[in-house]
Amino acid sequence: MMRLCIVGMGYSGAWIGRAAEAAGLEVVGVRRAASADVIGFDEAAVAGLVAEADFLLSSVPPWAEGDPVLARFGAALRARRGWTGYLSSTGVYGDCGGAWVDESAAVGTGRRTARSAADADWQALGATVFRLPGIYGPGRSAIEAVREGTARRVNRPGHVFSRVHVADIAGAVVASMKRDFRGVVNVADDLPAEPRAVTEFACGLLGSPLPPLLPLDEAGLSPMALGFWTERRRVANGRLTGMLGYRLRFPDYKSGLVACLRSAS
Repeated sequence: MMRLCIVGMGYSGAWIGRAAEAAGLEVVGVRRAASADVIGFDEAAVAGLVAEADFLLSSVPPWAEGDPVLARFGAALRARRGWTGYLSSTGVYGDCGGAWVDESAAVGTGRRTARSAADADWQALGATVFRLPGIYGPGRSAIEAVREGTARRVNRPGHVFSRVHVADIAGAVVASMKRDFRGVVNVADDLPAEPRAVTEFACGLLGSPLPPLLPLDEAGLSPMALGFWTERRRVANGRLTGMLGYRLRFPDYKSGLVACLRSAS
């Protein structure tokens, strides 16, 4: 049985692991702290897994000082012969003023300089780089935010973001492994939208009242959340649906949130 090693077995990694197992792969997960079914990042066996697994995926974000996976396992990564993947971010494109952006656009002009550097370093190793926008899915969506009273509606017309359901991240990664797809690919749905539209749709599904519409400086957002409001872009997915030939399970936030609601019922 062919083996996939996932370094960074978090929310997206777990979804990818389940999809890979359903496709007939053995999956070995690596995380900072070991558990019953996950290997610890500092264990000696990890270097061998990184070098020898048929498929390797890193979902570990870079630290301020650089990418910890590249720093620790650079030699093992350079020795690899199998498919290698890396989960990056569409934040590498910076602010595009709300315009559409594809994989040919310049990177490194935004606030995520460490991510841009890691993105380039993984490409230099021959990795397939998946650039992801806002990730949502069961347990991490506007449905939960509305139910928990943490949803916000920010009055900032034209401030558009892209997003993707976590099931489509998993599906795109598995499709890439099956087809030995190489290069950079945006994994985003077809319908970029203002965040308030997503909240309003979730409220409609739940029959909940709308949160108050607030200006950005009164929305009570954390510094990290505020960072997302410094940039606008619509992420094009033509390479995903064309060259890779992947068909989105959830082509817009509406179908995705309906599925999230059903899974939570």
